[in-house]
Amino acid sequence: MRTILIMMRKEFLQIFRNRAMLPIMFAMPIIQLTILAFAVTYEIRDTPVSLVDDDRSSISELLVDKMEASGYFTVVSRPPTLEAAGEDLLRGRTDMVLNIPRDMERDLRETGTAQIQMIMDAQDGASAGVIQAYATQIIASLNREIQVDYMPVPGPVAGTSSEERSAPEPAIAASTPSHIRIEPRHWFNPDLDYQTFMVPGILVVLVTLIGTFLSSMNVVVEKEIGTIEQLNVTPIRKHEFLIAKLMPFWFIALFELGIGLLVARFGFHVPILGSIWLLYFLASVYLLVMLGFGLWISTVTETQQQAMFISWFIMVIFILMSGLFTPIEAMPPWAQKMTLINPLAYFIEIMRRVMLKGAGFADVLSQFWALVAYAAIVLTLAVRQFRKVTV
Repeated sequence: MRTILIMMRKEFLQIFRNRAMLPIMFAMPIIQLTILAFAVTYEIRDTPVSLVDDDRSSISELLVDKMEASGYFTVVSRPPTLEAAGEDLLRGRTDMVLNIPRDMERDLRETGTAQIQMIMDAQDGASAGVIQAYATQIIASLNREIQVDYMPVPGPVAGTSSEERSAPEPAIAASTPSHIRIEPRHWFNPDLDYQTFMVPGILVVLVTLIGTFLSSMNVVVEKEIGTIEQLNVTPIRKHEFLIAKLMPFWFIALFELGIGLLVARFGFHVPILGSIWLLYFLASVYLLVMLGFGLWISTVTETQQQAMFISWFIMVIFILMSGLFTPIEAMPPWAQKMTLINPLAYFIEIMRRVMLKGAGFADVLSQFWALVAYAAIVLTLAVRQFRKVTV
């Protein structure tokens, strides 16, 4: 144990003497968290709209006011014709055309139905779908508001006698027509804030980068400068050497996680409903997996450049298929099966459940055992791959 502590002290001194690495380890993750939390979002605000209002009625003005008040749409032009609005869409000045036809309000009063037209720039299909969903919700809200005003009031049925008409009717018939009212409740993210959903996942990515990239280059540095040969001829055992090499980054990554949780809680107001100690316990297991990956990469590479490229290749696949940006349920079946061997997917699910739902250990037990099995396999392969030459 004393040998491991002495080697760890050497590693910490070596890390903190490298002044170029200190900003990368401590400042850059916080900067990335702050920037990515604002940039990585599917919310689309202030969508530029061309409005063609041929009706110019109180209903059309109410619809436009509700759309602009939502913050998702901004009317930037009111061209006189639909052709002129299409030109704005073609030249990229707007992303949506809202066409309100003549006599919309009259049709609504006479028949109870009316039509409007939305034309969207669908080069980016995902963004167009989000814009359409926003507009549909606003129109549905307006429809509910004016439904009672334009719904026909039931009168006496033709052909009934005066006695039948004078007879008392049931209370439900005397009231306005009944309809189903939906009152949605949004659990775990009441304000539907996308940052609340994204920040826990971004924290996982930052901890992963610290644990994998730095550990993958640590042993390689010893190879490049030639000190690995000096260590090979010392009485230090292989497990002591590897533990001393990996543990400093384990502590640093957990420290980074603590800073990230503070930024998430007080900077972005992300709730932390579960146990902090449970988060740290599960993060410590997860870091063993990523440190094992870094150690394995360092054993199969000879230079820092090779280690960086292999680490980046693996991390990009893990991040994109982790469910951070795209729901796993929306992936093709073969991709969903690949997530079963993706440790990021397990830990992102753990972070979101514990932070946003207040989940306990029993609620994340399957993800925990998956990480334990993953850590055992990866560390075993990495240690077997590493060969300490004895002379």
